[in-house]
This record gives sequence, C-alpha cells and structure tokens, in this order.
Amino acid sequence: MLGKKRELGRKIEDLKIGENLQLTETVEDKDLLLYLGLTNDGNPLYIQHDFAAQTAFEKPVVPTIMLTGIITSAISKYLPGPGSYINEQQIKFHRPVYHYSTFHFSLELVKIDVEGNEVTIKVEASDEKGNLLISGTVLVNPPKLESQLASH
Repeated sequence: MLGKKRELGRKIEDLKIGENLQLTETVEDKDLLLYLGLTNDGNPLYIQHDFAAQTAFEKPVVPTIMLTGIITSAISKYLPGPGSYINEQQIKFHRPVYHYSTFHFSLELVKIDVEGNEVTIKVEASDEKGNLLISGTVLVNPPKLESQLASH
C-alpha cells in the first residue's frame, strides 16, 4: 500500500448540492460474525434467536453501528470519496433492521461550505416496504491536500 498512489475523491469545488447516491444492502451471517469478532460485542440480541424471541424485537437485529458503518463506507468510497473525513454524524434509528432483510440507503448532498471545506450529507434508509429505518445527517470534509508528498 505504501508508495502506491491512490485516487482521491472529489474536492469541494467539484461537488454540487443535490448529488445523491443510492445503495441496497443485505446483512448476512458472515457480516455479523465479522462484526462480533472485531468488536467482541456479545449482545445476545444480535445473534441468539432464542434470546431475541423473548424480547420486543422477536428476532435478532443488526447492530446499529454496522448500519452506521455502511453509511461511512459509502462516504469514503463514493460521496465525496477516498480521502474524506467525517466530522460529525447525527443518526436516528427509527426501526430495527433484522438479519437477511434488504434495505435501501439514500445519501444526498444538501449543503456545501467551501470556506470550511465541509459538506452536509442527508442520509435515509428504508426497508423493502418503504418504512423509514434510519435518518440523519453527516458532516464531511472532502479530500484536500495541503502539500504533495515527494516520491523517491
């Protein structure tokens, strides 16, 4: 990875209000097991069907931090893209997301602060029936290089 030049996402002057990104995701068992392995989060609500059946959720739910990860990954990969940095996020989880469910994310650039090199991205996610699952905003610094690294 070192020494290999990476493409950066778009700079603030290349972005426009109204730009959007649509993603469709499904969380599988392998995704949950990776999360549990990385975080050592043993919440039985995430993986134990017998436990979850005794709760108001009735079946295992996807950890909210995994859903937040999908949002941050979309920002890092696509809007504005590689080199972006998230300053703040305000996210509300309206309904639980269950294992194997398919859900749709919408990210829309709603504000641009050129002087502060910061954009506001509105985020929403809904299930296949159109029920709102997630809503919020994310404040992001698009990539901005202060100086070029010399390559040897």
